[in-house]
Amino acid sequence: MSKDPKNVISINKAYVKPEDKVLDPEKLDVSSMKRLPSPSGWRLLILPYRGKGKTEAGIYLPDQVVERESVATVCGYVLKVGPLAYKDETKFPSGPWCKERDWIIFGRYAGARFKIDGGEIRILNDDEVIAVVQDPEDILHYN
Repeated sequence: MSKDPKNVISINKAYVKPEDKVLDPEKLDVSSMKRLPSPSGWRLLILPYRGKGKTEAGIYLPDQVVERESVATVCGYVLKVGPLAYKDETKFPSGPWCKERDWIIFGRYAGARFKIDGGEIRILNDDEVIAVVQDPEDILHYN
């Protein structure tokens, strides 16, 4: 049974050519964003960063290496914020740690992982955010 392409959630559009910035969340269309899960309570919907498929020297990495790196990533893009995220003033006296459209760092095993067409999304608790970063390429991680 094949799915109607109009009814499939796909994040493939957000991932661009390996020689370019590998993830451009601005390329996600409105219909795909609406179909992604909306985090409940104090949770955040994260699109994990997928590392470059091409080295600085111009060598293309095998898909398996890129996939392994994306599973092990500790960096992601905040797609949606739940209605109660960062509302606890006792826990977050200085305000939210991040907002929609921020690049964040989180623990390697943090949150729940969900496979969708084109990749994986994660849902994290608001207090699992470790830091906000300007560019995910600045963050290196080691296996």
